[in-house]
Amino acid sequence: MKNNSIKSAESNPITMKKSSSYIIPADFPDPDIIRVNDTYYMVSTTMHFMPGCVILRSHNLVDWEHAAYVYDELEATEKETLADNKGAYGKGMWAACIRHHNGKFYISFVANDTGKTYLFTSEKIEGPWQRSEIKGFYHDMSLLFDDDGRVYCVSGNMNITLTEMEADLSGPKAGGINKVIIHDNPQNVILGYEGCHIYKINGKYYIFFIHMPKGKMRTEACYVSDRIDGPYTGKDVLCSDLAGWNSGTAQGGIVQAPNGNWYSIVFQDHGALGRIPVLVPVKFVDDFPVFGAAGFAPREVNVPDLRPDYQYKPLYSNDFTNPAWQWNHIPDKKLISLTSDTFTVKTAKTCKNVVQAANTLTQRTFTEHCAGSVEIDASTINEGDIAGLCALEGEYGFIGITKKNGKYKLIVAEHKIPYSPWSMGVFDNEDPVIKAEKEISSPKLKLKATFNLEHTKEQVQFAFSQNLGDNAAFEDFGAPVKLRYTLDQFVGVRFALFCYSTENAGGEATFKEFKLDLL
Repeated sequence: MKNNSIKSAESNPITMKKSSSYIIPADFPDPDIIRVNDTYYMVSTTMHFMPGCVILRSHNLVDWEHAAYVYDELEATEKETLADNKGAYGKGMWAACIRHHNGKFYISFVANDTGKTYLFTSEKIEGPWQRSEIKGFYHDMSLLFDDDGRVYCVSGNMNITLTEMEADLSGPKAGGINKVIIHDNPQNVILGYEGCHIYKINGKYYIFFIHMPKGKMRTEACYVSDRIDGPYTGKDVLCSDLAGWNSGTAQGGIVQAPNGNWYSIVFQDHGALGRIPVLVPVKFVDDFPVFGAAGFAPREVNVPDLRPDYQYKPLYSNDFTNPAWQWNHIPDKKLISLTSDTFTVKTAKTCKNVVQAANTLTQRTFTEHCAGSVEIDASTINEGDIAGLCALEGEYGFIGITKKNGKYKLIVAEHKIPYSPWSMGVFDNEDPVIKAEKEISSPKLKLKATFNLEHTKEQVQFAFSQNLGDNAAFEDFGAPVKLRYTLDQFVGVRFALFCYSTENAGGEATFKEFKLDLL
């Protein structure tokens, strides 16, 4: 099946590239993807992290680099600034849609803490992005600019709704189509249809989404119709594990390469590492998509490389000013100082734990085996303050320096979740449990976190060194802290540099020379 509206971006033969179907070994969930000439753009959920709504760029669907963030901050509410000591964990922006139409980029999504639907537009992927709101709330929405100039949105959970929009996307069109077009069966599923992606290909309308039938893993489904408002018919198209994770590869968009081949980028749950993107070839047989090899995701893929000499910038970085770093919620810029190799943070409130700490700087873990080290100067923390390096997620652990009775102590602490991993909408108001503690003579140390995020082995080992040089010899401290993915934060584990006060605000810590190593 060919889309005649899509032409080759190059007249020369296209170079093919072989790759693992695991294209990014890090937490980039809910992918949506487009191609503009010789460049692919992928948007991914960033939830409560700021800046937010990350856009990645590629010329071959395998190698990716950072292109832009859509916003620096979303809404300066008490939740998104962590002023309420609860935050927007597990909420924030979800499952954005990216489109390019008449020379303009469109990105739309809902935020589950504000209850709003946002629209950002720009003539350039790097921005500036103009923000507006779409009246209504459209869960996991996907936009379609139809050939006749009409604009549609599909969205929902369990019941998928088609909504015709005003031409300016300000809200539903008065008198336009607004109807449920596809139903899932609540008796047969754990998770009903959601994560919509709609396309018009050769005159037919295709809607892809995810669900989880009882007794199965995450599953991708597709429905097709000759008319935008249906009737739609379809079935499951991808129910496939990879690498023994017993976790399906599903939820994502499709895109056509210049040579006519189709591909989908979906994600797979990888425990504490997060939800990682997977590339799956797609072909159309009798006007219906076939994913991978008869509905199974392959371990390797062949893709056209549209710019084989292009040098990609890594998606991780030691530079504190690199876009690989994000703030945990909206930061107070008066309390932070940031250069390429130094990060200083001052506290302005008291709280109980890392999850409540404002102005925490984070970066994704990358691959199942990685380590991060950083120098810390905690000489200006207050009594009761804690500053350090955290493996941040719902169940977290950290190594840090605290001040007790005027003395500096090195500690390793952890927090476990006493409720179901499927629980959402809860917040952590507990003190972390100190698992190891020792008095130290100097508040200037080098801290290290080493991750093993293989299936069933998810843990982090903390270490420290009193030598601040490049050749520091690290000594393990405390037992490894177990990790697991939970839905209270809904993100993979991250490196996090933090400082918080438990008694009196105003303490300060400085971090220098962060180094991330892939092991």
